[in-house]
Amino acid sequence: MTTWLPLVLRRMPLSLPICCIVIGASLAWSGLTLLPRTNPLTNMGLAEHMTELVVIVALMGAGLKLDRPIGWKRWIITWRLLGIAMPLSIAAIAGLGWYILGLGPASALLLGAALAPTDPVLASDVQVGPPQTGEKDEVRFALTSEAGLNDGLSFPFVMAAIALATNTGSNVEWIGRWFIVDVLWRLVAGLVVGWAIGRVLGYFTFRLPESGQIAKTGDGLAALGFTFISYGATELIHGYGFVAVFVTALTLRSVERHSVYHEELHNFGEQIERVLMMILLVFFGATLAEGTLFFLVDWRVVLVAVLVLAIVRPVAGWTSLLGCRHPQAERIIISVFGIRGLGSIYYLAYASGVAKFQGIEIVWVTVFLIILLSIMVHGISVTPVMQWIDRRRGVDSLKPMPAVVDGGR
Repeated sequence: MTTWLPLVLRRMPLSLPICCIVIGASLAWSGLTLLPRTNPLTNMGLAEHMTELVVIVALMGAGLKLDRPIGWKRWIITWRLLGIAMPLSIAAIAGLGWYILGLGPASALLLGAALAPTDPVLASDVQVGPPQTGEKDEVRFALTSEAGLNDGLSFPFVMAAIALATNTGSNVEWIGRWFIVDVLWRLVAGLVVGWAIGRVLGYFTFRLPESGQIAKTGDGLAALGFTFISYGATELIHGYGFVAVFVTALTLRSVERHSVYHEELHNFGEQIERVLMMILLVFFGATLAEGTLFFLVDWRVVLVAVLVLAIVRPVAGWTSLLGCRHPQAERIIISVFGIRGLGSIYYLAYASGVAKFQGIEIVWVTVFLIILLSIMVHGISVTPVMQWIDRRRGVDSLKPMPAVVDGGR
């Protein structure tokens, strides 16, 4: 199923996540399913750790398939999306949560922080292709690099929401500690540890004498080991593991940029990511079909969901790209395709397990509805849009890419 469905869906205005949700809903409505029909609020630990796992695997894959070396000018669209579009999105979504949904400051900020990042898992259809395949137009590159970094960079805002929820009243002493620990320390730790582990793993993979190189094994399973080493080491010192995993992947690529072993690592990681994604989305569909959470949906939740997808992300993205020389059509696509997904569920599960948030049920149902609408709208439109981009580049996206010749060791 994980192999056949993506092959069939390549030529259809339909996505694998949509099919998984339909499968999950069908199983939940049938009398034969063994799937649990539970609200995630009653199964917080499982929701947190499963989404955490699929996100870090996706981040490793996203970093490995970026052919472009990191740099200020080369990544200028990414820096704009991270530095302008994401804060604008967080502020706007938090404002909608406060004004329309009636949430308190902590819950509104949590809603904004959870929904601002482009999801690295569900955004795979708008990302660059495997390493050295040539599928690296500006739209795909921007959305891939943004998804790789913004999950970690939105974490300080999640931590700020937790601090707000646990420091009631007029006490503002938490702001200094939040800035020093949750912003400076955790981000710097993620960047430094991610880079250091990437360099060490790069040495063992490509620089040792040939008999001892990991690359000579051709074993893609190492991708999981690299992911867990980077994430675990960073979390041990209370850094942002999401940032570290992506930086590790970028650093590993830079050690030996043209080796075909990167493709082996990426392909194995992508298979694991797809299996995990399908499992989680089947459960997501079953949860939607069970209906307990969606009894809380009203016109306010629907209005916020529509505004987030149709107004907030497109306007924030477009604003961040003002002044760029890229074609207007590409800037529009980058602005619109800010897909929301499993990372948002992780943030909510993590924060809900640490602090008590007023109106958390409304936050959950809003996030679930936005994820569902994003999967449906973006899933239906992604195939024709990406094919249009490829036609502009003179590439047939339905043909397999030519084999890569190893230019490395």
